[in-house]
Amino acid sequence: MSTIAAIATPNAAGGIGIVRLSGENAIEIAAKCFFPFSGKDVAAMKGYTAAYGAVRDGDTELDDGVLLVYRAPKSYTGENVVEICCHGGLYVLQQTLRLVLRLGAAPAGPGEFTKRAYLNGKMDLSQAEGVMNVISAQGEAALRAARGTLQGALSRRIGEITSTLVAAAAALAAWADYPDEDIPAVENAALADALSGVKDRLTRLIRDYDNGKAVTEGVKTAICGKPNVGKSTLMNLLSGYRKSIVTPISGTTRDVVEETVRLGDLTLRLMDTAGIRDTDDPVERMGVQLAREKLDEADLVLCVFDGSLPFDDEDAALLQAVRGKTCLAVVNKADLETKTDVDRIRAAVPETVVLSATDPDALETLQKSAERLLGVAGLDFTQELLASERQRACCAAALENVADALSALSAGLTVDAVGVDIDCAVDALLTLTGKKASDEIVSEVFRRFCVGK
Repeated sequence: MSTIAAIATPNAAGGIGIVRLSGENAIEIAAKCFFPFSGKDVAAMKGYTAAYGAVRDGDTELDDGVLLVYRAPKSYTGENVVEICCHGGLYVLQQTLRLVLRLGAAPAGPGEFTKRAYLNGKMDLSQAEGVMNVISAQGEAALRAARGTLQGALSRRIGEITSTLVAAAAALAAWADYPDEDIPAVENAALADALSGVKDRLTRLIRDYDNGKAVTEGVKTAICGKPNVGKSTLMNLLSGYRKSIVTPISGTTRDVVEETVRLGDLTLRLMDTAGIRDTDDPVERMGVQLAREKLDEADLVLCVFDGSLPFDDEDAALLQAVRGKTCLAVVNKADLETKTDVDRIRAAVPETVVLSATDPDALETLQKSAERLLGVAGLDFTQELLASERQRACCAAALENVADALSALSAGLTVDAVGVDIDCAVDALLTLTGKKASDEIVSEVFRRFCVGK
């Protein structure tokens, strides 16, 4: 493979910038443009060593900095790796990158350094996805989950499940293929127990991923309600500053105001929508229609009611509109006398809180309620968790195959039929870790990476 190079730090000015090279000729290329002030030969530098010197393009000195050398196979990619650390100005970084490209390196594609680490056996495909999740983590719990994946927690669990299935498939195949040999028959009860255990573990992995997405990926959240019930005040409370205009005039919010906020470990992609009501105002009517569309798209709905006003037909219509949705009802304006029918709201939406959106302490109430509703409360992010929709799909396919194997076993079908289902489950799990992934799957995984990583 060619020697690749890229700027490994963000595309912005900073104190330090890094140009990274990886490949057989990485050290040789670096030796042509980096000259240690000590006079040492870059080509003779040992792995895990550094030198202070100058980056030169012929007789022109571009910058001074530090060169780090990592020799194969003890590097991130498993290849010779060099990092030129210079001042973090965009111009000097770009000039340094152009220099090493001119000296023989090729531009790195998105995620190509990590892709080479995968191809060289430094990590499996699930760990590679953990790398990107570490970079994109927006909170402590999300970082813990990503670090666990990167350090192999998920790979080990998938390996244990796969080993159970492989052992079952091997026992079935041996018994079916060599009937004349003295091989004990596979006991259906023991096989059913093993498959049921696998089914439970896969089910839990999928459930925990679905629940944990509110932390690791964020959840699309719509704030809805009648006009002037405090939706914009709630939006401002969650975002921590004045994001939406708040007035006592109904219909102030005409468009959808969006913001990504943290609520404890949860990441909410908030949409503050126009008040839902019948109106003759054509502009407001467009806002109401857009609000209904966002309500349909949302994975979580914060349905706001004015606790200081009696429950009416519009409130009833709103409860009907959120029926079947993952919904948290917020009875707002608790600082005033409560006149609405809280019991009726709670009967329709069990996760209901009564608060004042002007009270900063209300955030804790919202957080605890949202965590319960989304199934995040009590979820251990230090344990193995699926890191992507691709991994979830692999687990879901394996789960379906295991369920089919159990059904075939229960129906008294031949061991060949049961074995085929188990083999398919194994293939799905091997695809998850990359041991049996196609080039298209591998390319798709690394396509969402940033260049330089």
